[in-house]
Amino acid sequence: MSAAAPLVFITGASSGIGQALAARFAHAGYRLALVARRAHEIEAWCRAQGWPPERWAVYAADVRDVAGITAAGRDCLQRQGLPDVVVANAGISVGVDTAEYEDLEVIRATFETNNLGMAATFQPFLKPMRERRAGTLVGVASVAAIRGLPGHGAYCASKAGVVSYCESLRGECRAFGIRVVTLVPGYVATPLTAGNRYGMPFLMTPEAFAERAVAAIRAGVSYRVIPWQMGLVAKLLRLLPNAVLDRVLVGRGRKKRQGE
Repeated sequence: MSAAAPLVFITGASSGIGQALAARFAHAGYRLALVARRAHEIEAWCRAQGWPPERWAVYAADVRDVAGITAAGRDCLQRQGLPDVVVANAGISVGVDTAEYEDLEVIRATFETNNLGMAATFQPFLKPMRERRAGTLVGVASVAAIRGLPGHGAYCASKAGVVSYCESLRGECRAFGIRVVTLVPGYVATPLTAGNRYGMPFLMTPEAFAERAVAAIRAGVSYRVIPWQMGLVAKLLRLLPNAVLDRVLVGRGRKKRQGE
C-alpha cells in the first residue's frame, strides 16, 4: 500500500470495538497504527488478515502510562507519519462501591484509562495537526455518560468526562481545521459488556458498530450516538426528573465489582 494512503491510529485495538474499527478502516483503504498492551495479539491478528507488512504497525503501550502512550504516538510519527485519524478507544468498565476502600483504586484506574489516557493519546498529534491544519481526533464515550447508574459511578462519570473533554477540545481545534468527533456507543457485545447483570437493549456486534462509526467519522460529524435507537433513549433519560429516574433504577442489576 502506498504511503500516501490515509493513516488511522487506534488505541485498545486488540479486541472488541478497537479491533472492529481497525478492520473497517482497513476495508476503507487506510493504513493502520494499532495500540494495545497485548501487542502480540494484534500482530497475530494482522498477519491472519493477510495484510502486507507495510499496511500496518503495532505499538505496545498502556494508555494509563503517559510516558508510554505518548512515546508510542511519537514512534508512529517517525515510522508511519502523521495520522489522518486518531481514535482514543481504550477504556475499562468495572463496577464500584465507594463504601469499599479497595474500590478507590478501581476508580483511579478508570479515570486514568478513560480520561487521562485519552488526552495522552491525542497529545503527540495535536501540534503536527495544527501545523498541517487538518486531522480528526475521535473520543469514544458511552451512553452511560448521560445519567448516573447505581454501581457504575466510575464508568458513568469518566464517560461524561469524555463527552465534556471532547466538546472542549473541539472548540480549541476548530480554528486549526482539526475535527473532533465524539462517538457514543450504546450496548456493544464486547468483553466489557459480557458480564453485565442487566438487560442491554439494542445490543450490537462490534462489526455493526464499527461500520456506522467509521461512516460518522468520515462524514465529520461532531457527536453521534450509535445505534440511533439509543440516541432516542438518551434523550428521554435526559428529560426524566430525578425522582422518576430513581424509581426506574430501583432493583436494577449492578455492574460486577473487581473480583466478583
